[in-house]
Amino acid sequence: MNANEKKLLKRAVGKAAAARVESGMILGLGTGTTAEQAILALAGRLERGEIDRIRGVPTSYQAAFLARDAGIPLVASEEIDRIDLAIDGADEVDSTLNLIKGGGGAHTREKLVASLAETFLVIVDEEKMVERLGAGAPVPVEVLPLAYSSVLRVLRGMGAEATLRQASRKSGPVVTDLGNLLIDAKFEDIPDAADLERELNNIPGVVDNGIFAGMADLVLVGAWAEGEPRIRELKRSL
Repeated sequence: MNANEKKLLKRAVGKAAAARVESGMILGLGTGTTAEQAILALAGRLERGEIDRIRGVPTSYQAAFLARDAGIPLVASEEIDRIDLAIDGADEVDSTLNLIKGGGGAHTREKLVASLAETFLVIVDEEKMVERLGAGAPVPVEVLPLAYSSVLRVLRGMGAEATLRQASRKSGPVVTDLGNLLIDAKFEDIPDAADLERELNNIPGVVDNGIFAGMADLVLVGAWAEGEPRIRELKRSL
């Protein structure tokens, strides 16, 4: 799949997610290039008068700035007690709809928003689907700055290839919106996503990690079929 085909798939799944939004909803607005397409599609529906009175809960500065520029009213997570629908992307989705998220460095806020949502909708292209988590993506681990070296040692002791994430356009490590650091932990195998999620969060100094076990209610997967983007729907088994 080339870059243009990927972009068209992201746009297609973003549009499909936005089509599920109804007037008056409180929405979780995800972070990343695929979630960005959903936000832009929502803005288009607002502009055309197809929906109104929606409010968005952003998961990052990126999502907040994009939504504000697109004319979507925002509300902070601490001001509400529920979210009707959260829309976000993922780095990997396994066969039981467990996720790895955090490539954009916002998984702690993304997990909070997803936990408040009555429906957590994940949008991806077909390349993000894997049989078992960890096939390609590392697990992002957000850590307090004073704890990063001790957490690195623990993760390496668990068998992970763990590195402090470095910024690409400036010298030094990536700093999250919450003021923390990120460690990318690549595990050779993740047989039980929920167990690893709990184990990582029990390490002193860890804020949260990018495994989302049992949280996704619905996944929309974009794939090419007969020369055009097609969307298939996967539902979590209860």
